[in-house]
Amino acid sequence: MKCIVIEDQPPAQRLLKRYIDDIERLQLTGIFSDAIKALDFLQTNDVELIFLDIHLPKISGLDFLRSLHKQPQVILTTAFPDYALESYEFNVVDYLLKPYSFQRFVKAVAKVESKQIESSSEKEYGAADSDIYIKSGHEFIKVSIQDIVYINSDADYTEVKTGHRKILSSDSLKYWTEALPPQIFARIHRSYILNTEMIDKVSGSQIHLKNGEILPIGRAYKESFFKNFIKGLEE
Repeated sequence: MKCIVIEDQPPAQRLLKRYIDDIERLQLTGIFSDAIKALDFLQTNDVELIFLDIHLPKISGLDFLRSLHKQPQVILTTAFPDYALESYEFNVVDYLLKPYSFQRFVKAVAKVESKQIESSSEKEYGAADSDIYIKSGHEFIKVSIQDIVYINSDADYTEVKTGHRKILSSDSLKYWTEALPPQIFARIHRSYILNTEMIDKVSGSQIHLKNGEILPIGRAYKESFFKNFIKGLEE
């Protein structure tokens, strides 16, 4: 697994390099003291994992994540716990609070590998016909993608509504936007992703579902939704 380190403190750089070197399945391809140099590197090089400090010169680690068009897996390394909640909006894999042990580092890397296995398993199936595993607490719940009605964001978690139940997930709406097939699922609101096959009718800024529920269409998402889905239905 190709990885890079973005960290401005030499002692922290050396520690990460030693930990990475001790795991044979990790290949360190670069160490950067600021995010600007890392961005330049990523223009021409592919990596699967980034070890990223939050407090960096020039731009912060979180601003660096905002600037990425294609985000690899990310493990944050920081001495400040205050950013933990905000960081998970970027779908980071783990948050290593300095000082951290080698055992804690290994655990974070294992989470990355677990996500890769899940992603590979999903790609083996057709986008519209596959099952997906939803992480809920300490459980992974198997759900058919076709059974998902919508996903609702509520502060620290998302709620996946299927035809039979609601499942609380620690994954962000950003994660679900990337994980679900875009030909079926649409972001219709800052708090909702909808399975468009569940639509009964659209009236103004409201979507009426086949199960009787009504969801709002956010102003920022309305044009894209009508262009990509309603137009296609009319044709």
